[in-house]
Amino acid sequence: MSEHPHSPLMPELPHDWIASPPTESDTEDIARMATAAKQRATGSGSVSADEVGMEVWGLGSWTRRQLVVRDGEGGDARLLAWVRVHDRAAGRTNIDLTLAPEATDRDELASALLAWCEEIAARIAVERGLGGTLIDVSVHSADKEYQRFLEAAGFDLTRSWLQMSRPVTPTDRDLPAPREGTRVRRVAEHDDGTPVAADIQTVHLMLEESFADHFNSYRESFPEFLHRQREVPGHRWDHWWISEVEEDGTWLPGGAVVSSVLPADDSGVEGSYLDYIGVHRLARGRGVAKALIHAVIRDAAELGRNRVTLEVDADSPTGADGLYQAMGWSTSYRTQSWHKTVDVDGVDAPIPEARAYDEG
Repeated sequence: MSEHPHSPLMPELPHDWIASPPTESDTEDIARMATAAKQRATGSGSVSADEVGMEVWGLGSWTRRQLVVRDGEGGDARLLAWVRVHDRAAGRTNIDLTLAPEATDRDELASALLAWCEEIAARIAVERGLGGTLIDVSVHSADKEYQRFLEAAGFDLTRSWLQMSRPVTPTDRDLPAPREGTRVRRVAEHDDGTPVAADIQTVHLMLEESFADHFNSYRESFPEFLHRQREVPGHRWDHWWISEVEEDGTWLPGGAVVSSVLPADDSGVEGSYLDYIGVHRLARGRGVAKALIHAVIRDAAELGRNRVTLEVDADSPTGADGLYQAMGWSTSYRTQSWHKTVDVDGVDAPIPEARAYDEG
């Protein structure tokens, strides 16, 4: 690793290739490269300039450290890679690596950039006063090359995820209402469209407590949660719902759902994405999950959307994938989580532990 005036640490690259922080002017080039890389790895898909812009210069840039790699200087230099390190929460760091299909010496390049990611992740942990961090990488199951890079860098495959989709039709406007004693409402908004703080805090609380017994769950502060949700290109406050259950004549929060807008597909129609759904353990068995899911589907139908997609743990003992299949979802593709723990020498503060996963 060598020092660079624009970054505290730079990777040592083959062929004297040049790494530098990306700028807004790189957005379109990165989007084209990322689209080509995605199609090379999976056979389909695209990455929009809006998605890239969020990370490079938008809200998402505040919590990311990133580089682009070129094979030289000047206007003729080719873009070969884009790598980013996301400070997601205390003790949790996500990384992403994208290589251009035409990049050569790919294993050497990936090794250098993944090593840079580890060093940056360790530095972030030090800045947070922690003794290390868990690095998490999400990989399409068809991307065998990326999986090979990660295995060589000491990462372990820890989980598989189903990416599921359900078509939406006009008849979904008439989905059943919640059962008696359960109701669903949107997060309240002020006249200027900003959400009521108490409702956003309720969503955070419901998700935190609902996921306490899920795989790799960890505490995320309210400011971290709020900022991360606002980074999503399709973020909309009116796509958040709270479910309430009646207890002795009083309506209490029982669950929440966060959804967002999916970009238009090849047919030119937008979709909805179900980011998070959580049901508090004290409200389970009262139809809360189905009521929240119906709220998202019904809203998508009313807005003329053509699909609702989501991610579900393929290895969960709760059988959540069976619930979604019964409600019309099918698996489009699978992804994987690869993890590596990075310790910081000389720092006594522990890495925040993942919560225990309750298999009961």
